[in-house]
Amino acid sequence: MSWHLSSWYLLLVLLVGLERVAELVVARRNARWSMARGGVLSGQGHYPWMVVLHTGLLAGCLIEAGLADRPFVPVLGWPMLVLVVAAQGLRWWCITALGPQWNTQVIVVPGMPTVERGPYRLRWLRHPNYVAVAVEGAALPLVHTAWVTALVFTVLNAALMVVRIRCENDALASLVTTPPAPPAGAPPSTGGASA
Repeated sequence: MSWHLSSWYLLLVLLVGLERVAELVVARRNARWSMARGGVLSGQGHYPWMVVLHTGLLAGCLIEAGLADRPFVPVLGWPMLVLVVAAQGLRWWCITALGPQWNTQVIVVPGMPTVERGPYRLRWLRHPNYVAVAVEGAALPLVHTAWVTALVFTVLNAALMVVRIRCENDALASLVTTPPAPPAGAPPSTGGASA
């Protein structure tokens, strides 16, 4: 088996890898910010599997496209490249909207409100960052017809996201607090403004 890989595809995968490094730099800075404010870390058991899966995606793209001599098919490759770029845009929109509350790990700061700006204002799309992950995980390999990598990543990512989203939802639910009970003898609140 010989190695055949387009240099521009190698560059694309390396750029996505550099983007991941940038995410880790931001995540470490944000983790320090969160922990300094009493942040609570959850889901440590599944996090190493996420790292392995995302590293495997990048390696799989290069190995399958190179060793299996997967061709660039323009009718598939160009739309997939557009989806990769769009996924990066959505990912960084999420990172920007969440600000210091964004992280690659599940860390919540008690007392912090949930973010409702950027893509998080769309109530029907609770986890837009994971949409970006799913789209990129399928599209990046398919840019160069690495369909096995796309399929394997998609299936494994779906299983991992069940665990991750459950963990994240539980952590976010812990931020929701019930209002304190009124003092004894106080009239009940109507929830409206007083006249």
